Parts: sequence; C-alpha cells; structure tokens
Amino acid sequence: MRYWQYALVYSFLRESATQFFSSFSYAGSDHGDERNSIGALSVDTPKRQANGNLFIPKLAQRQLKVETELTQEGDFPKTLDLAGKVMMDPNYGGKVQAVVAGRITPGPKGFPLPGQSVTKGDVLAYVTPEAGPSGTRSLAESRLKRLRELSDTVPRKTIEEAQAAVANEELRAPVSGIISTMGIVSGQVVEARQLIFEVVNPSRLLVEALAYDGTMLKNISGGFIEYSGKTIELQYLGGGQSMRELALPITFSGKNDDLLGIPIGQPLRVFVSTETKYKGFKIPSSAIVKNGANQNIVWIKKSPEEFESKVVLYEPLDGKYVVVTSGLSAQDRVVSSATSLINQIR
Repeated sequence: MRYWQYALVYSFLRESATQFFSSFSYAGSDHGDERNSIGALSVDTPKRQANGNLFIPKLAQRQLKVETELTQEGDFPKTLDLAGKVMMDPNYGGKVQAVVAGRITPGPKGFPLPGQSVTKGDVLAYVTPEAGPSGTRSLAESRLKRLRELSDTVPRKTIEEAQAAVANEELRAPVSGIISTMGIVSGQVVEARQLIFEVVNPSRLLVEALAYDGTMLKNISGGFIEYSGKTIELQYLGGGQSMRELALPITFSGKNDDLLGIPIGQPLRVFVSTETKYKGFKIPSSAIVKNGANQNIVWIKKSPEEFESKVVLYEPLDGKYVVVTSGLSAQDRVVSSATSLINQIR
C-alpha cells in the first residue's frame, strides 16, 4: 500500500467514524442506515475513472495538500540545462605552496584551521629547508659560518646563497579570505610545490558550466541555479575557446553575495538563458510527472473533484519553472503540489 493510501485510510476512518456510528439508533436501529454509511464511505474514496480521469473528493484534496494554479502564457527565453560546478574566483582566492622542500612549523599564531579568516600577508607557517646532499641542515649552517668568517675574500653572492639555504621560508596568505584547505601538521616534511593552504573569499565565487554547442556562446543572456530550494540569478561573464571534456567552459558570477555558503566544487544544474524566445505556458516543474507510457503529463482540474491528465512537451526555464510548448491551453488549472501522490491513484 502506498503512502497516500495509508494517509487516506487513516483520515477517513478517523473523520468518518463519528458519522458512521451515529447512523445507528439505540432503539430500533435501521440496518439500512449502516449500509448507506458504508456505501458513502466507498463513494468518497479517490479513484481512477474508466476514462482515465481522477475523482478526488475535496476532503482527500485537503489531506493530500493538493494545490493548483493557472497557466501563464507568454514569450519566454529558450533555456539550456547544463552541468556545472562552483569554483574559486582566481582574483579573490589563492594557493599557498612551499617553494623548497623542508620541515614545516606553525606561524606566529599557529596553523590556521579550515574556516578561519586570514588577511593578505599574514604568515601562516614556516618551512625549514633540508639543505645539503645528505639532507642535514647542520652542514649548511657550518658552511655559512665559515663563509661569514671569510667575508673579506668570499663574494657576497656566495654568502647570500648560503644564507638562503638555511633561512626559513615564510608561507604568507596571498589574499584575504578564509582557509578552505589545510592538510599538514607541525613537523611534517613537505615537498617543493606541495599545496599547503588554499585561501578563498566565500562571497566572491564563480559558477562554471560546460556547453557542448559552441554556437550558443554568442546568444547567452544570463543564467540561474537552484540551490537549497532557492533560485539564484547568475551574470554571464564569458566562454572559453579551448575544449574541455569535449565541451567549452562558460563562466558566471553571482550577484552581490548570492553564492555565499555554497562549497567549492559543488555540482549544480545551470540553466542558461539565451536571447531566443518562444511562446508557451509557464508552470511549476513539480507539475510534470510520468504516465504508464513514460510520457510527460500534467494533471488539469476540470471540476471541483475531477482531474484530467494531458500529455505535454516542455522546455526548462529555471530551477522552479518550465515552459510547456505543447499540450496546454489558456485558463488550464494545473496541479502544482502533491502531483506525484495523485498520479499513483488507481
């Protein structure tokens, strides 16, 4: 038994029990009243009629929270549904890497942890290089000491190179932001060019999508994403000219700090709007379900308790709405919530 059936059985038993038992009279009760109550209970049950329409009493509609809304006819932009992800803005983020191999130690304030704010120029850590063929620092320090004693006869450049070999490398924050990646501990030996920290500005992020049709790059007007139930409008920045995964990357930015809180690397559906327009009916995407033949349908409210299905063709619009290009007419009232529940009624 499906969820909606459990819910309806429970609600009907609870709300009809009083009416059912009140039909009995304690003195000379008429059993015909009992049969009438049982018949009324069966009549008021949601069911699929012989013509395929649904009969759903008003009480059941309230219990299932069925809602409807009128279709909105108009001209809408042709929209493409692309795969994308959130990425760091290179102008407001950066990576901290060790230039030389060595042993890492904390900065003046200790190691910054993920989520901790840092300011551009802050010393995050030190790298003590392991100098010399044997990897020991003592040999390099001894050599520097001897060169300093012979400073009158040794070129200054040689002394500076020896000093650099034993000097601690300071790892500084390249930008202001928060630490997003940190994968070291005190005393750990790191390799040259190893990533130590990653700093990002969480309010200045980008969204990248992959376009498999290069001709669309000249026709983009904007975009949308859907995240945590919220539709976020995007501003188109431009598209690349080098193929990646057989597609061209296109880049969007959020308005103000709309992308704040979305983690870097988060996969998204990016709805890209174009300048091309077409006519149709705007309805919630939740109104679209599949019938037994795997066709896209919507349920139309024909009367207060009767619903009819219509096969439709539609195009994406944004995260919450689609545009139906075939199958609907003006003044149709479509079911916008509990659609999947009523679609299971048999």
